[in-house]
Amino acid sequence: MEYWTVREEGAAEFTEKRSRFIGSCQPVATEEQALDFIARLRTRYWDASHNCYAYILQNGIQRFSDDGEPQGTAGIPMLETLKKEGVTDLVVVATRYFGGILLGGGGLVRAYSHTAAIAVGAAGKVRMRDCLLLRVDCAYGDYGRVQASIPAAGGVIDGSEFTDRVTLRFHIPPEDVERAMARLADATGGRCTLTEEGRDFFEFD
Repeated sequence: MEYWTVREEGAAEFTEKRSRFIGSCQPVATEEQALDFIARLRTRYWDASHNCYAYILQNGIQRFSDDGEPQGTAGIPMLETLKKEGVTDLVVVATRYFGGILLGGGGLVRAYSHTAAIAVGAAGKVRMRDCLLLRVDCAYGDYGRVQASIPAAGGVIDGSEFTDRVTLRFHIPPEDVERAMARLADATGGRCTLTEEGRDFFEFD
């Protein structure tokens, strides 16, 4: 299983017929985090004409707001842009400082859609993959070979502990586990032990 989201908080802006549009985006895991981000941006841009928003979560929650713009010209276009980008677990706030020239319904839809798109781009789209969390225990003499075998099999080392033996923790897509087990067995002559400790989502290029 995998999904696309954004890496970090980001912002971008542009001007359309003297109206300034600022798109701000942040990854979120819960609706509470999304609402906190919206509240923070409304405080930051308290003097703006509008602070519209849209967010999508993996649990199916989708929300949007036109924040005083004509109905259907801001929140929905932003939400549809997020769907078109194929991203989830994120929130976008589009701030507008009105420049005195009306954009019309079609102009607003295009402007808010573009604001959402550049906000997502500024935050950086990333692919998240479901991975197994594994631990491998080995002797000090096998450490170098184990350390090299994990990334060669598609895993990413998260940390190491050195006591009477060496413990390495890493995450890896489920489909690569058998290959990792085979590589580790070959590298150590079957002397290492592999333990599954759970699963989580991680960024993968």
